[in-house]
Amino acid sequence: MDPLAVHKALANPARLRFMQWLKEPAEYFDEDSYRQQGLGFHIGVCVGDIQSRAGLAQSVVSGYLQTLKDAGLLESERIGKWTYYRRNERTIAEFAEHVRTEL
Repeated sequence: MDPLAVHKALANPARLRFMQWLKEPAEYFDEDSYRQQGLGFHIGVCVGDIQSRAGLAQSVVSGYLQTLKDAGLLESERIGKWTYYRRNERTIAEFAEHVRTEL
């Protein structure tokens, strides 16, 4: 875990919102369409759903998600033509511990 990369990734308000949305996806996204496909939020949230909620261009959302993934804050899984993102709780816990002990 690179603390500076995490700080930079979270410094953008939209990326920070994405992390908040993915913490409790059922509060922000409809899980019914996932269940109809035999999926659930444990797999993550589809980029298209994040893009729709954010109201940003798909390319911007994809770039923001990649920044969060590069910082280790997100994991992704591709199923068919769709990519799903979920939080990497291990890295988040490491970062929280770093902040607690180092700052």
